[in-house]
Amino acid sequence: MKNLKYIGAILAVLNLSSCYKLDVAPYDTIAQGNFWKTEADAKSAAMGVYAQLKNMGAFGYMPLWDTYSDIALGPGGPVEQGTYNGTYDFLVTNWKDTYDGINRANTVIKNVSTMDIDAAVKSDVLGEARFLRALYYFHLVDFFGAVPIYDESWDVAERFNEMLLPRNSTEEVWNFIITDLTFAIDNLPVSWAQSDYGRATKGAAYALRGKAYLYTKSWKNAIADFEEIVYNRTHNYDYSLFSDYTTLFTSSGPIAGDRESIFSIQNKGTVGNLYGMELTTLYGTRGAFGGGRATCMPSVKLADMYEEKDGRIFNWNNHIPNFNESNDVKRTAFRATLNSGLNALATIPDTARLGNIYRNRDPRMMQSLIVPYSYYDGFIVGTGPKRQLYAVASGATVANGFIQNDRGWNVYFYRKFVPIGDMGGTITNRNHTPINFPIIRFADVLLMLSEAYNEDNQLANAVRELNKVRARTSTNMPAINSGPVWLNVSGKQEMFERIVRERAVELAGEGHRYSDLKRWRLAVEYLNGKQEKDFTGEIRFTRKFEDRDYLWPIPTAETLINPDLLPNNPGW
Repeated sequence: MKNLKYIGAILAVLNLSSCYKLDVAPYDTIAQGNFWKTEADAKSAAMGVYAQLKNMGAFGYMPLWDTYSDIALGPGGPVEQGTYNGTYDFLVTNWKDTYDGINRANTVIKNVSTMDIDAAVKSDVLGEARFLRALYYFHLVDFFGAVPIYDESWDVAERFNEMLLPRNSTEEVWNFIITDLTFAIDNLPVSWAQSDYGRATKGAAYALRGKAYLYTKSWKNAIADFEEIVYNRTHNYDYSLFSDYTTLFTSSGPIAGDRESIFSIQNKGTVGNLYGMELTTLYGTRGAFGGGRATCMPSVKLADMYEEKDGRIFNWNNHIPNFNESNDVKRTAFRATLNSGLNALATIPDTARLGNIYRNRDPRMMQSLIVPYSYYDGFIVGTGPKRQLYAVASGATVANGFIQNDRGWNVYFYRKFVPIGDMGGTITNRNHTPINFPIIRFADVLLMLSEAYNEDNQLANAVRELNKVRARTSTNMPAINSGPVWLNVSGKQEMFERIVRERAVELAGEGHRYSDLKRWRLAVEYLNGKQEKDFTGEIRFTRKFEDRDYLWPIPTAETLINPDLLPNNPGW
């Protein structure tokens, strides 16, 4: 987005009107009165609404959402272990940051609507603001259910003390989202000039509206919206799968030839242009640029979900006898020891066998995960590039050429969203990783379309869309129903199980799984009482997910300010 340089100025206007900054409202009156004059003002104001996306409680910590599911691990925090409540700081931040985004969108909608500027510019900016407002409300209704709807009629500077509405029903919130997205579809362009890369488009609005219909089980409407952009029904959207899965998640954007990204958070990371997410910190190990903390780690379950290259379901016992039953066998298969100088392997497991086990799997495994005894090319600030071996051994440090596992858990790590080297100089700060983070991409749309077809009893169409994802050039996995018995799918439930698996491995690390398990009503079955173990069988923590956890509680502080937010969600 060429307008990034304007963000600092516009945030001064938009932040002042935040619903939750009690000490500054209503002091934005003068600033707004002087601001809303030109087309440049309108465009830069829209950039302020985009800017909120990368805040922690909006979508900036979307990577953490996977750790609340079965395919990733965090450190075993309150959400994972079911000990959180309405005062939990991350929950509170989600509520506040998301409503802050809504208020920014409302400020733009209200002011731009009355500006005397070019009609096309006005239409674009209002379409963007309505799209983003819908996206923020989507997050709220997904996590909190019924929430109050505040639209552009609420001027925070003038009516702050009146903003004590009760919760609208979930149906009303979804209808509000769909109405906003319909407006966005009618007003947004199919594409932007390259200088405006990353701004919301008509295709993004169709994709998000289709997702809203999917979440509300309106299958035919979801199919219509997804087909619109998959099959170019009324416009040439020109979306397609990018050929190289690895490049898509390790390169600074925009990536030449990428037609897969439908809507992403645009991240920058160079000195003087720090505008990124904490991807390196959250996903990277100590040897990643600036020193990652690996807060988000792939689970053993995710690793084991990657099929054999011929499409068979993977089973360790088929490669190492008694592996599944014996922790001793697991430890023997993985553990090495270092020499006295801690700079070389003294004893080594059968790494040739492990290498064959990992390489002969769905290629997305090695493209997404760092597995034992593979290499990662990192970067040590002040020293330079550093190739590191992932040895499962005590005392391994990045200084001695190994991946440094600070947590001490024998777990997999992400390659996805982790810088390779210093990314050619485009990264200068680990907390501002210049890899665009996808909110919606074409593979996700294909899988959602497959799911909608399946729910609408169109099995052949569901198989077709899922097979497109498996056929990506760098993935090249055998198609469902392509001959071998283990690839046969003959009914709706079998196809649903394929979709569940395919979404896990294709979208790993992208923050979708937690919401998927909740909307499928599978979270209790998949999560409650599950012991999270590392690949040597050590128990790290036990998950807890009960019926109440399908929705988070409305934050306690909000219910104290506004008692009309009560009763809280069931179980809270």
